[in-house]
Amino acid sequence: MNRGFSVHVGSAFDKSLNDTPCVGCGQCVVSCPVGALYEKPQEDKVWEAIADPTKKVFFFTAPSIKATLGEAFGMPIGTNVEGKMAAAIKRLGGNVKAFNMDFTADLTIIEEANELVQRIKNGGTLPMFTSCCPGWVKFVEHYYPEMIPHLSTCKSPQAMFGAVLKGYYCWKNNIDPKDVFVVSVIPCTAKKFEVTRPQLRSNPEFDDVDVALTTRELARMIKRAGLDFASLPDEDFDAPFNKATGGGVIFGATGGVLEAALRTAARILDGNFEKVDFEEVRGPEVVREATYEVAGVTVKVAVTSGLGNARKLVEKIKNGEADYNMVEIMACPGGCINGGGQPTRSDSVSNFVDYKALRSKALYDQDKASEFRVCDDSPIIKMIYDEYFKAPGGEKSHHYLHTSYVARDKHYK
Repeated sequence: MNRGFSVHVGSAFDKSLNDTPCVGCGQCVVSCPVGALYEKPQEDKVWEAIADPTKKVFFFTAPSIKATLGEAFGMPIGTNVEGKMAAAIKRLGGNVKAFNMDFTADLTIIEEANELVQRIKNGGTLPMFTSCCPGWVKFVEHYYPEMIPHLSTCKSPQAMFGAVLKGYYCWKNNIDPKDVFVVSVIPCTAKKFEVTRPQLRSNPEFDDVDVALTTRELARMIKRAGLDFASLPDEDFDAPFNKATGGGVIFGATGGVLEAALRTAARILDGNFEKVDFEEVRGPEVVREATYEVAGVTVKVAVTSGLGNARKLVEKIKNGEADYNMVEIMACPGGCINGGGQPTRSDSVSNFVDYKALRSKALYDQDKASEFRVCDDSPIIKMIYDEYFKAPGGEKSHHYLHTSYVARDKHYK
């Protein structure tokens, strides 16, 4: 902004970002050619919690992190470092546990697929928009508040995990939730805003997630701890939230949420449905569309990423030019694997290497090798419904796993 000696970086009219329609996706951070922008670092809050003997510190990592964290330590793009990541986190402190957020990606799909089927069968608002991307959700709240009823009421996997840890896990292990410090490791800066949303609190006295760290922040913590990341042995995440299905893994790539939802929704509609790979919704195309016939029901879907593409698709839906049952939209081009909190890249990489494809491949390879690929096959999912939530869309599920949204002015918070 401005010129000469007065030039500086700022938002429109020099307002605080809180007073602008910024959705917080962080693409400005990974795109800034001179590295002038960065997230507000919160590692010190986590170190303080780790140093507090009265606190139990629970980390969980988003599906895409395993495919990107290695880049911060000089490893090839697309290296799956899940085992080393779990090992590194558990070495940050004696009171630290490391859980796998892919588990709540599975949980999100169980709730979301059931919600989709109910909307189709009962004449609910369609198309149903995915709600796991907070940048996209805030975009709808700012620019298309009239479309809020189209958003799934499901919380994101990050928000669900916070509710599960301070709800189910504390209940089962007789822990006071106030003694727990929950840390999510996430691919975008919009997740930092999301954890402060009062609509996501399952208990009005505290946030379910205390701090959201970007991939870059976790890398800095590992380096500060003096760990030789590349030399760490592969270790499992801590039980009971240590395993997930392939459906949870692919959340990190554009089209992954929709594909996972299709796997489960098809099974709800037709218990004998065997198709698992919905390759039509994968890939970097501007908009992918597909139509499926399941148990006499026609399911039409669409996927896109990047908010410019999102605006075009929403306008088509508003104007009646497109008709779908479910739409997946991610704020960041390519999805979470290209989130605003991921390791930054030099121009020599961005201009000549398809890093989004390499990162996505790591996730789809893990999905293909997974013991279970449909979210409702997860033994952990079955356990938590048997012991706590009872049924998808039930009273307890709605309290802990669903949320609401707010219409925001286009120019102010």
